[in-house]
Amino acid sequence: MPKKRSGGGLSPFQQAAKFLGVSVLAGAVMAGIALPAAGALGLAAKGSVQSFDEIPDSLKSPQLSQRTTILDSEGGQIATVYSRDRTVVDLKDISPYMQKAIVAIEDSRFYEHGAIDLKGVLRALNQNAQSGGVSQGASTLTQQLVKNYFVEEAGDDPTKVAQATQQTLGRKIRELKYAIQLEEKLGKKKILENYLNITFFGEQAYGIEAAAQRYFSKPAKKLNLQESALLAGIVQSPSRYDPVNDEAEATKRRNTVLQRMAETNDISQAEANKAMKAPLGLKVSKPNNGCITAVEGAAFFCKYVEKVFLSDPVFGETKEERAKIWNQGGLTIRTTLDPQAQESVQASLKDHVNQTDKVTAAATLVEPGTGKIVGMGQATPYGYGKNETEYNYSVNYAMGGSNFGFPTGSTFKPFVAAAALEEGRPATQEYASPYEMDYPSPVQRCSTEPYVNTRGETVENEAESEVGPYQMKEAMAKSVNTYFVQMISDIGLCPVVNMTDKLHVTQGNGEKLPESPSIALGAVGLSPLTMATAYASFAARGMYCTPVAIDSITQKVGDKQKSLDVPKSTCSRAMSEKTADTVNTLLSGVIDSGTGQAAGLTDRANAGKTGTTDSRKNAWFVGYTPNLAGAVWVGSATQKVEMENITIGGVWHDKVYGGQVPGPIWKDAMTGALDGKDSPSFNLVNIPDPPKEKDKGNDDGDNGDDDNGNGNNGGLIDGGLTTTGGGGTTPTPTISLPEGFIQGQGDGGNGNGGRDG
Repeated sequence: MPKKRSGGGLSPFQQAAKFLGVSVLAGAVMAGIALPAAGALGLAAKGSVQSFDEIPDSLKSPQLSQRTTILDSEGGQIATVYSRDRTVVDLKDISPYMQKAIVAIEDSRFYEHGAIDLKGVLRALNQNAQSGGVSQGASTLTQQLVKNYFVEEAGDDPTKVAQATQQTLGRKIRELKYAIQLEEKLGKKKILENYLNITFFGEQAYGIEAAAQRYFSKPAKKLNLQESALLAGIVQSPSRYDPVNDEAEATKRRNTVLQRMAETNDISQAEANKAMKAPLGLKVSKPNNGCITAVEGAAFFCKYVEKVFLSDPVFGETKEERAKIWNQGGLTIRTTLDPQAQESVQASLKDHVNQTDKVTAAATLVEPGTGKIVGMGQATPYGYGKNETEYNYSVNYAMGGSNFGFPTGSTFKPFVAAAALEEGRPATQEYASPYEMDYPSPVQRCSTEPYVNTRGETVENEAESEVGPYQMKEAMAKSVNTYFVQMISDIGLCPVVNMTDKLHVTQGNGEKLPESPSIALGAVGLSPLTMATAYASFAARGMYCTPVAIDSITQKVGDKQKSLDVPKSTCSRAMSEKTADTVNTLLSGVIDSGTGQAAGLTDRANAGKTGTTDSRKNAWFVGYTPNLAGAVWVGSATQKVEMENITIGGVWHDKVYGGQVPGPIWKDAMTGALDGKDSPSFNLVNIPDPPKEKDKGNDDGDNGDDDNGNGNNGGLIDGGLTTTGGGGTTPTPTISLPEGFIQGQGDGGNGNGGRDG
């Protein structure tokens, strides 16, 4: 009697001998392809042995693609994403009915033969010869498992999938050799387990666990007899026997499986007959795949996490390596998203901006000192329909955001102030700050060539009553344009660029900021995430921390979980503690008595800055407490809507200011996010007020700032440039707009002097 292995079947030597003895026949049955001519069979046999010897000796089981689960910081599920919906389970977690059903219909002699079923080959060859065509194949479950391995390795590459399933003698021979290896290495039970986990059951369900959930909304362990028979029957042709789309055909196939189970003595005929009369009993669960299904409006954050994974070298040296890991899935990603903060962000956006408004809004919250992104949302939902978008307005273009970010207006001025303080200018620094002035010239840049105002461009304040001299505290509170332009003239552009480099402030398209005086007034496009992380440095007393979205990742590999390295926040000193403390004092003044009064929190220390750009196409509020920073942008993604005489969130606005719409969004988002959290204080410094020699203009808050619109002549807000002469005040940008500036829904603006085109 032949020696048997523990898993069943013949020894490797006997299998090899059997292979040589039936190679002619096996070559004739190539997944249903018959070669009836005797000459062809002979050639096939000769080629089969040669090809068999040349095939590599080992087959590595692929890491099966599975669901990836994305969690918030407390372990709550945000979303599941997958290229193939699969959850790998042990054989003990699969219904015995299911195990018997799949064997009965796909390979009833599974436990009796080895990797190759000689009787099956002979039977198939005979049947095909009698029918004059191809009516029956002879692949064992083990051979089918091997074929599925090849398909799994091919992934979504259509060329590789075609190669893995091609109807050729070479593929069949390779399949046979590897089947022999698997029989020896794994044994019957493991082969059956692997087969049930890898097989496609239609309706986007890969593996028996996903199939059980899809069709019956239950785990595979709880499948009954008729449910198991239905799923086993689907495997042969998932489209033909799809019970969702063709109940009659699926029922007929199910009953065929039940009858076969009775014939193989897995169940009695009475049991089979009873099960045949039962309804299909479907309880279909729709696929719940992708970031579009994320909770609490976290779809954009979910996509950001995906972008981080696919772009960060910590997950693989090449884009292809990272994509392969992502598509394989089986990941559990614990993120930095705080569910309380996220819920607050989304609720605030919904309260203040309607989905159908002409403009939208985006908000991001970041934790100072750690760089953790704890909230990210926008008023326009994630999707592909009307009033939906796939663009994440909170991040740079490379991470799924708008082409260029959005001009920030006067929210840029604190960076200029920080640069001046680092250069040794006192917080009481005073400049003449006239209502209107020529852009200073020349202004030293980091490069050898200084900036020169060759076109006689001018800058002006919000109202003619805003006339200096001003010191830094009052100029910041009122957001006096001419003050900060004079400051740049004094210290030069290089200190400002050095400061923004330390704060990792780059344009939305990833490029460095241009060395032009107009940057003082928020001319360039930035993202809310960039602004929030930069302002978080003020809250952290000068320490900048790169933003992070992922805390940890584990990956299921076989029966084990392994941890993956994740990007860590890198913190570095961007400015001295004294400079940060001074900026915090200045920006506390903006909320106490300046343009941001409507945004101020009443129960804790907070600071911030408003911003509105030329033609009111963008409005900002960026603010922070010692333990949370946030940036809010409001505007049109296409930069075509001027926010004057406009309804936003059901509220009419003659003119939109940074302190009006973005400010309250920030306030409500921060209030909910910080509810129940510690309330630390800033390390404020004493900045003496200047002697009050005269009333230097209107100090009612919202008339200042980049909330500095020029209502008198339709000129600039936040320092837009104008050209004098010729009796006009026509805006003249000094930075040309990039090619393809407006490209639809996902594009931000990028102009000069707060002017966005």
